[in-house]
Amino acid sequence: MNLPSRPEVPTRVRSSVSHSFREYREAVTASFVPLDVSRVGNDPFWGRLRTVDVAPVHVSEVSASQHIVERTPLLLENGEPAYYKASLQVSGTGLLVQDGREALLQPGDLAIYDTGRPYSLLFENDMRMLVLMFPREHLGLPPTAIKELTAHRFSSDDGLGAIIIPFLQNVSQNLDRLGGLTGPRLVNSAIDLITTMFANELDFDADPGDSHQLLMQQIRRYIELNLGSPELGPAQIAAAHFISTRHLHGLFRQKGTTVSTWIREQRLEKCRRDLIDPLNAHLSVGAIAARWGFIEAAHFSRVFKAAYDAAPSELRAQMLAG
Repeated sequence: MNLPSRPEVPTRVRSSVSHSFREYREAVTASFVPLDVSRVGNDPFWGRLRTVDVAPVHVSEVSASQHIVERTPLLLENGEPAYYKASLQVSGTGLLVQDGREALLQPGDLAIYDTGRPYSLLFENDMRMLVLMFPREHLGLPPTAIKELTAHRFSSDDGLGAIIIPFLQNVSQNLDRLGGLTGPRLVNSAIDLITTMFANELDFDADPGDSHQLLMQQIRRYIELNLGSPELGPAQIAAAHFISTRHLHGLFRQKGTTVSTWIREQRLEKCRRDLIDPLNAHLSVGAIAARWGFIEAAHFSRVFKAAYDAAPSELRAQMLAG
């Protein structure tokens, strides 16, 4: 298929204004994953849902009066793919509960939760929230590590949150601008910033006084800089940092993953982003794969489809077709 060099990205904001609680409940379930949505109190209900898909990230602005959202164990039995949802409280408050933790979210607070496990959200007053829903692998951090951060409040008042959360607030205020050629890059930047904040919280980013964490940070940077090299592997990485491969494997095992898995996931994510970026439409799938260290086309297609449930060419075609 001959692709145009600069195609239009079919990214449009869909808006749903609900005049009844039933309409709102149906819109929420259709936009995310199956959820139980219930009312709080007897006051008249109102709700609005604005959504835009920047594949494979689903971006939504949810505004509504008081209600409860629950992802129950029974709903998990349907077997849908699991996603992460990163939610920014824009106005009002929300109580998030997951994995035995509670986080009371105030305006300017960010939290993450996993649709693969039960959770609940309680809104006791009028609220507005920005929600980014995306496949787990796009966060670039081990699921076992992220499980430590669910229902954890990240504030815009301090730390990296003071830098990163204002960017997300601007996304919420400019949802219509996620269309066009810049949409995928803006959304990818948002995911990258969230990953940076979580990595810092998990000590993936090193304290200068902690030699162990500093080494891990140096290794991760080395991998990122050399992803395009087909020779990149445990032996090369260990030699570059003057440690044994056994020590290297131990470092990654402590983070709930392996060296090879980390490299493969980072390469696949780089390829996915390049494939859906309209500015790369002139590049073949094979060229993008080779850019990130995949030499054999058949092997690349196989591992890509296993990770994203679509062949590379299929994902690109889906993006262009909208």
